[in-house]
Amino acid sequence: MAVDGDNTQTSRGRLLAAGKSLFSRLGYEQTSTAAIAREAGTSESQLVRYFGGKSGLLEAIFNESWSSLNEVIREKVADAEHGREAILHILSLVVEAFGRDHDTAFLFLFEGRRVRGNEVTLSKGFLAFYDTIHLLIRRGQQDGSFRGDVNDSVLASAILGCAEGMIRDRLIAERLGRPNPFGDEDVRKVFASMVSALA
Repeated sequence: MAVDGDNTQTSRGRLLAAGKSLFSRLGYEQTSTAAIAREAGTSESQLVRYFGGKSGLLEAIFNESWSSLNEVIREKVADAEHGREAILHILSLVVEAFGRDHDTAFLFLFEGRRVRGNEVTLSKGFLAFYDTIHLLIRRGQQDGSFRGDVNDSVLASAILGCAEGMIRDRLIAERLGRPNPFGDEDVRKVFASMVSALA
């Protein structure tokens, strides 16, 4: 692919797509900025210009992926009758979304909590999602759809752990060339059972 000049939107978009694909296939550490630029048909200087470097590109991939998902989540939350119903909608939505986009799922699970220096770096989009889960649990505790005698952080951890486990098991099966271990309806049933037990 020929290197383009300064076509901002297409260069930026191609860098995002190339970074997502390469990080998912090769891993963040093993992917060079030269390989990303080559895959995107642009230059390393464009990557630095738009994202500041490889870590900025990874953060932008996460933020853009979570941004579109968080928008759909906000609509579902607005329509939900109570906190528990909203959580059920959101969890199913997230597992289904990552089921469709395996590259983002891989990055979310294996690159989404990178240790840099002495701290774990989390994307703004994931933090917004995390805050939404906490708010909905507290809302559910107030409206009686979640039990109030358990700390909301414990409930959030259990719920997110279940979702991540399902995403991981689907992804591992796909990477090993095995059939999907469970369908979206199975996911909904498990979430409904689990969340109902926390009512």
